[in-house]
Amino acid sequence: MRPLALIALGLLAGCSLAPKLERPEVDVPGAYKALGPDEPRGEWKTAEPADALPRGEWWKLFRDPQLDALEAEAIAANQTLKIAAARLAQSRAVVGVVNAERFPRVDAGFGPSRIKQSGVSLGLPQGTDVPPYTVWRGQLTASWEVDLFGRISDSVAAARSDADAAAALYGATMLAVQADVAQAYFAIRQADDELAVLRDTVAARVETLRLLQRRFDAGDISELDLAQAKTEVGLAQTQVYGVERQRAQLENGLAVLLGRAPASFSLAPGTLPTALPSIPPGLPSALLERRPDVAAASRTMAASNARIGVAKAAFFPVLRITGLAGYESNDLSELFQWSSRVWALGPIAGTILTMPIFDGGRNQANLDRSYAVLEESVGAYRQTVLGAFAEVEDNLVALRTLAGQAESTRESVQSATRALQVAESRYRAGATSYLQVVDSQRTLLVVQRLDAQIRGARAASTVALVRALGGGWDPSAGVSGGAK
Repeated sequence: MRPLALIALGLLAGCSLAPKLERPEVDVPGAYKALGPDEPRGEWKTAEPADALPRGEWWKLFRDPQLDALEAEAIAANQTLKIAAARLAQSRAVVGVVNAERFPRVDAGFGPSRIKQSGVSLGLPQGTDVPPYTVWRGQLTASWEVDLFGRISDSVAAARSDADAAAALYGATMLAVQADVAQAYFAIRQADDELAVLRDTVAARVETLRLLQRRFDAGDISELDLAQAKTEVGLAQTQVYGVERQRAQLENGLAVLLGRAPASFSLAPGTLPTALPSIPPGLPSALLERRPDVAAASRTMAASNARIGVAKAAFFPVLRITGLAGYESNDLSELFQWSSRVWALGPIAGTILTMPIFDGGRNQANLDRSYAVLEESVGAYRQTVLGAFAEVEDNLVALRTLAGQAESTRESVQSATRALQVAESRYRAGATSYLQVVDSQRTLLVVQRLDAQIRGARAASTVALVRALGGGWDPSAGVSGGAK
């Protein structure tokens, strides 16, 4: 019977009670709605699981060495990324802690005990005085829980899924930091382009004011024209201060992303990229493999499912094998003599095999809670997937409409420039008032700034689309070459 019992224990050990996890059904469209009929949908598909692969230096698609340097600095020093890395290390350490329960635990102990017993407990007559005595012990104790119903194995599976989720969240944090750096950088470049327009406008209006001042001094124009010119110079200079304030705040935010104090960081002026990469959105089904936050939500579901097995195992017997061996003596000098040896197999108190009979509903409540946690994680997974689809659609719409706006604005800049030239020519010929020149100046400045803002929005939306798609392009292979 003994061999049969050992075989039965071996078959039961590690047997999981967790239910089989099925990926929740999500309505995955065949293509993105925001893509036009003539736009490429992308035919590449990354390897599975794509979220675990290196994501590539996707920002190099913009071919900006300054941005490349900032991204490298952020990856090395960003504090949010360091926090995520520390959380990942904690999760992996927890796996080691839980996995240790698979193995026996052995402890060593040494020390004395001072004992005073009653005579009655030893069967002596009432009133017999038993003197106290000291017992010295040097022992090894060992204990091991046999994983009969998978409590330990399911706990390990849950911890590993938690660690996998933490790894995916680290990837999501990495992608978010990279995207934030790129968007902050392009926002600063947008401010630089606006400042260039505004400063050119201020310089032109100052020159116009100087000419008008000479004409006023000569009596050729009225004071009204001169006052309007001074007003336009002041308004343009006010806008310069406003954009300079905005740029300084953006620069400070970028410094924090780089892990640096704002006082120790400054970015030289530059311009927005003249050409932006075309990002293929690929297939919606591939998005579920590439997005690290979707992967994290999926692994959180797996952890919740494994903990149902842990909760179920609490209803079944627990087998703990314990023992001790060592030496025990009333005299320290005789402690390690062969005649002082002691050993015991089995618990000093209690039994080897224990099974719950009545616990006031604690185990059932814990099981109900485990199922509820799984339902919560399923809902979170579905919501993450839906949010991912929405982010891609939003950025595809943004890029398409911004492209149309950019084309219209470029034409507006050309026509507004020509309108100002005509207005100035007519004013010099005395065919119109200076107010028409002022209106033309204001219109040109508005469309020039709008042009810079649209170009900045296009760069930011391109970065946002990369982030929404989960990143992962290898610039050396080309944009359409798939994930690295």
